[in-house]
Amino acid sequence: MNYISTRGDKLKVSAAAAIRFGLAPDGGLFTPETIPQLSNDTLKTLLNMDYQELATTILGLFLTDYDTARLKEMIGAAYAYPDKFSSAKVTPVSKLSDNQYLLELWHGPTCAFKDVALQLLPYLLTEANQITNNFKEVVILVATSGDTGKAALEGFKDVPGTKIIVFFPEDGVSEIQRAQMVTQEGQNTYVVAVKGNFDDAQNGVKKVFTDDLIKQLLEKNNMSFSSANSINWGRLAPQIVYYFFGYFEMCRQGAIEFGKPINISVPTGNFGNILAGYFAKTMGLPINKMICASNSNNVLTDFINTGVYNRNRQFYTTISPSMDILISSNLERLLFYISGQNHDLVAGWMNQLKDNGTYQVDSEASAKIKELFYGGYATEDATMDTIKTVFETTGMVIDTHTAVGQYVCEQYQRETGDQTPVLIASTASPFKFNSSVIKALKGEGVIAAQSEFELLKKLHEISGLTIPASLNELTDKPILHQRSCEREQMANVVKEILKLD
Repeated sequence: MNYISTRGDKLKVSAAAAIRFGLAPDGGLFTPETIPQLSNDTLKTLLNMDYQELATTILGLFLTDYDTARLKEMIGAAYAYPDKFSSAKVTPVSKLSDNQYLLELWHGPTCAFKDVALQLLPYLLTEANQITNNFKEVVILVATSGDTGKAALEGFKDVPGTKIIVFFPEDGVSEIQRAQMVTQEGQNTYVVAVKGNFDDAQNGVKKVFTDDLIKQLLEKNNMSFSSANSINWGRLAPQIVYYFFGYFEMCRQGAIEFGKPINISVPTGNFGNILAGYFAKTMGLPINKMICASNSNNVLTDFINTGVYNRNRQFYTTISPSMDILISSNLERLLFYISGQNHDLVAGWMNQLKDNGTYQVDSEASAKIKELFYGGYATEDATMDTIKTVFETTGMVIDTHTAVGQYVCEQYQRETGDQTPVLIASTASPFKFNSSVIKALKGEGVIAAQSEFELLKKLHEISGLTIPASLNELTDKPILHQRSCEREQMANVVKEILKLD
């Protein structure tokens, strides 16, 4: 299978090359030239596979230059139970209400959905280097709104032939997210706080990727860049698998009859997680509506409803920080397919976004997007109310991001009357955002003058859930990373860390 840039068709590369490069040379995103199609009969053969078998099958369709036996081995190591994931099912499904089910994506080592991809990506990347005969040291550059950073650091920790540099917004992550990153161990890990928001960090990373001087210095020092953000195909592809697994698990639980459709509701920031659902749907999984759930940074909601993407708006720091994003990079891949793979059109829209902060798609593209997606958002109050309501009606505790997904799901069902069973992506453990969760459940007084680490035990007492060991041990870990910089200094920081001269 060939991979091409969303902004040009001159370069066609293998899956291994796309994963190794991360970002296409023209600034576009590598994406499959064609999306594999699965018949209903073929889907039925996948129904009773365990997660590892399913991942080997689905990813094998996209990673055609990887040896199947080696891919199976890598997947087995990445999703090992209980060493890596606390559930043997990797992404189990639990019932929330009569027609709402949670796809629990947070059973990995950092308690967030990013683990599902980022435990596998280091294997995919190191194997890609072997396949493409690349013997340069690989430097992973990451901008994070909270969860990707720790998951990537954990995945790449001490992986031979790699270094990883993570940039996070200094005041845009939770206390626990920050602690997870700045205490990260590993001889090849580097963490830098950026004075700005996530979009500043993400734009800075993209500029470093395309900086000609830095490219020359990397070449001179026998290094090359790659990415662990979902701009890297090796990060996005593994996320496709869990929508198949979630659907089949609903079938096995008797929630739906095989072949009947579901909707999915996905709390969305950078658009990667819901885009993985789009790939699954395009491949033939019976998904009807994809509910794109945003927080107060509702640029995607407005885009889906109007066809106008406009990041020129107030940026909000919210209680669902992993979604605090105004430039949703993975939307570019959707626009590529929606436009009939029109590279020039996509490049034009992306240039308008870069230059003016806004673009408008044509009426045909807008209509296609509305047919596929529903866009809605939850305010801070709505998110808090949802956490409390879900707990009072079901006894289940959900985090702030999952609450956004559930709220917008309810909004969609009320507006449309559509009672198709919904699979809601539950993207983080409630323990990662415990102060907001406890405040929603018990009020402000309960959390007064207590750190998020002290509140871990309080949430355990309220919910009866076991505190994840990886979070419980954070208070005993020393701070190992203290770098910070202005957004304009990111390139210099990279050169300093890598000793490029």
